[in-house]
Amino acid sequence: MSILKELDKKDFNEENFVKKILNDKKILEDLFEGVLSKKDEIRFNSHKVLTIISEKHPELIYSKWSFFEELLSSENNYHKFIGLNIIANLTKYDTEKKFEKIFDKYYNMLSDNSTMIVGHVTAKSGRIAKAKPNLQPKITEKLLNIDTIHKGKQIELVKAYVIDAFDEYVNEVKNKKEIMEFIKKQVNSESPKTRKKAKDFMEKWGKKV
Repeated sequence: MSILKELDKKDFNEENFVKKILNDKKILEDLFEGVLSKKDEIRFNSHKVLTIISEKHPELIYSKWSFFEELLSSENNYHKFIGLNIIANLTKYDTEKKFEKIFDKYYNMLSDNSTMIVGHVTAKSGRIAKAKPNLQPKITEKLLNIDTIHKGKQIELVKAYVIDAFDEYVNEVKNKKEIMEFIKKQVNSESPKTRKKAKDFMEKWGKKV
C-alpha cells in the first residue's frame, strides 16, 4: 500500500504512522505532498502527523520551515491554518531565529477575515511566547490591541483565545497589570465562552500576578 493511500483512511492511526516515520525518514516527504492534497482525509491525516512531529520531534522538519512559511500566504485558509500551527510548534526549536524574521507576517493575520485564522493566531500565541521570551512584549501588545487590529464580527469570541494565550505565560511577563485589566473587561463580554474564560482566569491568577 502506498503511503498516500494509507493516509486516505478514516480509521488512520497517526501515532503508529509517526513510529513508521522514525524508522524511515524518507516517508516525511509524502506528508508535505499530503497536506496539499485535495482529498480531505489525506490532508487532514497528514496534518495530524506533522503536528505530532512538530511537537515531539521538531528537528525532523525544521529544515522545511520555508514550506510552512509559504503556506501563510496561501489563499486556502486550511493551508494557512496548517502553516500557523506547525510554525508555532517549531518555535521551541527555532535555533536560527526564523520566527523573528516573519513575526509581522504571522501577526498581520490577526486582521484576516477568517475567524478560524485569527482565532488560531491568538490561540498559538501562548506557545510562541513561552518558546520566545524575547518576543513576549511584542506578542502581548498585539493581543491587548486585538480590538483595534481585528474588525470581524466574532471579535468577542476571538478574545476567548486571547485569554487562553495569556494563561500560558502571564506569570512570566512584566506588564501583568495591563493583562489583568484586559481580562477584567472580558468578564462582561457578549460571548459566553469569553466570559467564562475571563472568570476562570481571574480565579486562577487574580491573586498571583
